[in-house]
Formats: sequence, structure tokens, C-alpha cells
Amino acid sequence: MTTTGASLRLRLARPEDMPALSALMNAAIGELLSPFLPPGGVKASFEIMGLDSQLIADGTYFVVEDFSVSAGGKIAGCGGWSRRATLFGGDHSAGRDVAVLDPSRDAARVRAMYTHPDHTRKGVGRMVLDACEAAAAGEGFTRCELAATLGGEPLYRACGYQDIEPFTAATSSGYEVPLIRMGKVLPSVTR
Repeated sequence: MTTTGASLRLRLARPEDMPALSALMNAAIGELLSPFLPPGGVKASFEIMGLDSQLIADGTYFVVEDFSVSAGGKIAGCGGWSRRATLFGGDHSAGRDVAVLDPSRDAARVRAMYTHPDHTRKGVGRMVLDACEAAAAGEGFTRCELAATLGGEPLYRACGYQDIEPFTAATSSGYEVPLIRMGKVLPSVTR
């Protein structure tokens, strides 16, 4: 477990966290994307985003708990990384690919980053991102890639990620959710 600040603690997610994680993700998608997308775009985003239980099973998904008096250990944010080919999406999303990546040629995937709306701008996302990058580098990956939402792009850019390409994810409603594939070269890790 990692502690930062007075009340935030990072740990690996456990299967019993899944209901709380799903609720947090729903709140984050519903509230934090609304400044960037019309209501139909926010609604469509639920189809391509959400909980990926494979990350929890792989031991690559983190939660940040807030142990301040007012929060009492509630999950403030979550996110993970993956050694699998899927770039984004939840258990229900189309196009998932569980093929294992090769650290010598592939970029690790940063996945499913969400901060509860009550905890934005408190360092939660950066804490998770730092943990993901360190864990991926520890397994030999030299690069990370992710699919940024318009709401997440500022955090990733501030953390050194650069645009690879903008793209859209089609949904059953016909709405094309805008995303940006971003990447970062990881600092060397002494082994």
C-alpha cells in the first residue's frame, strides 16, 4: 500500500471492490464528461467505458481510498495498466483482445482511469498513473499507451503523454465517442 498526502492511500483492487468501482465509474462518466460531450455523447460513452474485471484478475488495477474523516475510506479513484492488447473498454465492450503484449516491442496499456467527481484535482489520477507506469516499467515495458477521453486528456498531457492519433469509438446509438490515442516513453528502471 502506498500513502500520499494526509488521507489518500493506494492499493491493488480486489474482486469485492467491483460494485463500488462500477458506481464510481458511472458517476465519473456521467458528470465529468458532460462539459465535453452533449448528453447523447455522455450516454453513448457508457457503452464503451466501464469496469474491466480482467485488470483486477491480472493484479494490475489500483484503487485510491480517501481516509479523511469525511470520506472514511471510500474509493476516490481507480485505474490500471495492462499487459494485454485491449486499449480501452469494459467487460461489456466490443472488440476486446486478451492477447499478451511483448514488452520488448509493445507498449503497456493504461486502462480504465476514473476519479470520483468529489475528488477531482486532488492528485488521485496522477497517483494512479504513477503507480501504473512504475508497475509496467518494472515488468520491462518501455512505453505506455492509452485512449484518452476529452476529459482525461489534460491530465495525461500534464504527465508527459503525447498524441499519437485522434479516433472515435462507434456505439449502437450511432454516436462516435471522440478519443485520443496517446503515448509516453517510460523512464528506465534499474533492475
